[in-house]
Amino acid sequence: MSVSDLTRRLQPLYEADEAREIAYRVIEYLSGQSRSDILCHQVEVPDDERLNDIITRLHAHEPIQYIIGSVDWMGLTLRVTPDTLIPRPETAELVDLVYRELSETLPRGCRLLDIGTGSGCIAIALKQRCPGLSVSAMDISAAALQVARENAIANAVQIDFTEQDILSDFSFKQYDIVVSNPPYVRPSDETGENVKRYEPATAVFVPESDPLLFYRRIAWLHIGRQLFFEVNELLAKDVVSVMEKNGYTYINIYKDIYGKERFVTGRLSE
Repeated sequence: MSVSDLTRRLQPLYEADEAREIAYRVIEYLSGQSRSDILCHQVEVPDDERLNDIITRLHAHEPIQYIIGSVDWMGLTLRVTPDTLIPRPETAELVDLVYRELSETLPRGCRLLDIGTGSGCIAIALKQRCPGLSVSAMDISAAALQVARENAIANAVQIDFTEQDILSDFSFKQYDIVVSNPPYVRPSDETGENVKRYEPATAVFVPESDPLLFYRRIAWLHIGRQLFFEVNELLAKDVVSVMEKNGYTYINIYKDIYGKERFVTGRLSE
């Protein structure tokens, strides 16, 4: 089966461009060939049980990243499983924001904590870009941390991973930078079927009655001199208020590539 054939089989479940992109990823995965080889040599794969199983799973809205077990993101190849969120383009923008703000002014021995690391994508990307940065990462999920550790090893970076619930009582260290993409989707928010059925609920959803739970906790702890958050685009101004109430200043809201208020940053008053 060719890319064109598979693209047709994936429609109308997916838009044409998305169906074609998924088709390429499936052919790459099954053939072991690069995209350039597929294009140049018109690589095809057998229309067999293995391919049909993938198509069935795609029609059930299972993300292609979980089916093939990895994602290419910010130049990294990262293992992903249903225990981890799939890294999004918006989170790549968060990494870019941290890097732009800090790359030229990183103090010697600067320490960064990634809260809710999941696959480790944020921590790994920042450590690769800033080798002199001391990076720690935490998550409530032991299974997610195992994936993150494997990704750090595969991408040749040293990160201190810890299994910990940010909402629990324990002794926190102090960090120059805290970055977090915590759960921020309310049950009432519109989400895709693939997110509802396949991505880990504890990493996606926050209680309807307390959607600022994680931002309030992190800001109240004062564990980071600078905070960098990815946020629900409908609640960015509420996150600003939480940070102001907890002594953070120089607060900014940044929009993502879709024009949504997606990131909030601030600095703890001295």
